[in-house]
Amino acid sequence: MMTARLQFSLVSPERELFSGEVDGVDVPGEEGDFGVLPNHAPVMTTIRMGAISIKDGAETRRMFLRGGFADVTPAGLIILAEAAVDLATLDAAKVAKDLRNTEEDLADAKSDDARRKLQDRLGYLQALQNAMMN
Repeated sequence: MMTARLQFSLVSPERELFSGEVDGVDVPGEEGDFGVLPNHAPVMTTIRMGAISIKDGAETRRMFLRGGFADVTPAGLIILAEAAVDLATLDAAKVAKDLRNTEEDLADAKSDDARRKLQDRLGYLQALQNAMMN
């Protein structure tokens, strides 16, 4: 007898980042983290900024999402992400440098609008760096 598998798709505005059958996906929901396995009850929820874990046998792939929506249906799980990046492809030194540069830019920012944008970028980079370390 075959073990049930979960049909999973991860889509960003630019392209489909992942599509296939997996064992399960851990998702950073706005109201708390949750795991989706085959035959999960239908649910639609918002996703906060954070990492998802895609489990496929002994392999676990981690992707960092900027936020979005998760839709669990009888057919599977679809995540519509505002932005997503594969954590395995990131250079820790580059992220740390971007973080330092953003902190410096924030200290030098002249307008409230510039400060808001830089604060948002800083929050994203800090969360990204944290996800890379865990």
